[in-house]
Amino acid sequence: MSREQRGPNEKLGAVLALAGISNAGLARRVNDLGAQRGLTLRYDKTSVARWVSKGMVPQGAAPHLIAAAIGQKLGRPVPLHEIGLADADPAPEVGLAFPRDVGEAVRAATDLYRLDLAGRRAGGGGIWQSLAGSFSVSAYATPASRWLITPADPSVEREAGRPGGGPGPAGAADHARVGHSDVAKLREAAEDARKWDSKYGGGDWRSSMVPECLRVDAAPLLLGSYSDEVGRALFGATAELTRLAGWMAFDTGQQEAAQRYYIQALRLARAAADVPLGGYVLASMSLQAIYRGFADEGVDLAQAALERNRGLATARTMSFFRLVEARAHAKAGDGPAAAGALKSAEGWLERSREGDADPTWLGFYSYDRFCADAAECYRDLRMPREVRRFTEQALSRPTEEFVRSHGLRLVVSAVAELESGNLDAACAAGTRAVEVAGRISSARTTEYVRDLLHRLEPYGDEPRVMELRERARPLLVAPA
Repeated sequence: MSREQRGPNEKLGAVLALAGISNAGLARRVNDLGAQRGLTLRYDKTSVARWVSKGMVPQGAAPHLIAAAIGQKLGRPVPLHEIGLADADPAPEVGLAFPRDVGEAVRAATDLYRLDLAGRRAGGGGIWQSLAGSFSVSAYATPASRWLITPADPSVEREAGRPGGGPGPAGAADHARVGHSDVAKLREAAEDARKWDSKYGGGDWRSSMVPECLRVDAAPLLLGSYSDEVGRALFGATAELTRLAGWMAFDTGQQEAAQRYYIQALRLARAAADVPLGGYVLASMSLQAIYRGFADEGVDLAQAALERNRGLATARTMSFFRLVEARAHAKAGDGPAAAGALKSAEGWLERSREGDADPTWLGFYSYDRFCADAAECYRDLRMPREVRRFTEQALSRPTEEFVRSHGLRLVVSAVAELESGNLDAACAAGTRAVEVAGRISSARTTEYVRDLLHRLEPYGDEPRVMELRERARPLLVAPA
């Protein structure tokens, strides 16, 4: 469906010419982006001609898909107003800003939390469904550079209701005096959420409580009154929860939502004056960039986390940042750089000691996790012997606490066995991975399994492969 504007959409026509995209090419790109989000679209060159020459405005997710398709070709975000579609369904820019002012940062974060609720009430993915395909790695450039320049705000004290006291409508919540006990509840929620996510996956119903916690609990506190000391703690706890919301969205394939949460988490970490936490958010951004195929940008984001944390973060924290950098180098195919980063990550980990002031959010990181990511590095570098060596260590102590991680490691192990010519071992590990994946809600884990099955296609007539494919069928046809 579409509605008519007044006259031709000259802005859209001009940007298409600039990008060098034909009408048929744009239609194909929009249909493909829609398919990635489970939408069946049948636009053709005639549809695009109507958008340009008659000013017809497509409904639903289409305007955002059009902007995303053109943005991919241009290599930068394309806002709707640039292509004459700003009057389409509400849009969009919420969560992408990284304000310099603390009060504006509060507004940006709380606006995002409210948007998520609107999406959930709409059903079927809500606003995030309409943002299909709008992820753009270039949207991380300004947040990363502003954080590098100023990783801590000078003051965050806030007196609600007074001039300059910050954004937000008048009301009881605005006049609440926030204390350390309020912050402690948010930190407890973050700790619980980390456990849910690791054990059940980002798509489990328990994980959906994190955005609700941000809207119902964190947002009113951010709009309340607090001292600089309490405010720093409040921003830090909220940044942790916001990063977790982004990580869960990433795990379930909602890349658009994840990107917005990550940007706001980084801004909140700056208000908290918590540089290691800011680095952790950048590392999360890096992993998302790697997963989406932007390895060079992944290197930049990981190195930004490293550089700002030299002399500040604990040895174990620095080890993790170097490990993420290694993942990015490996995805880019740079073996020497990946090996150097892995060696440094292992060295930092060996220097860590019991009693170090490691942040609570780093509780997942151990030598087993280092080995798991090292195995993925060598998988990307197509070095199966090294993959097997590190995977054996990573799988040596499976726990019920990190179920998703165990499933991912099994898939990596299966790929290594396959590339070593051990079909039986590959299918055995794959079968165990499918069993784990069936117990959690994680689109990322399902994608790993799908990739394994794709690699097994040359052996499709083998009974072991046929059996594995049949076992995986319910997982692959289940809703993401």
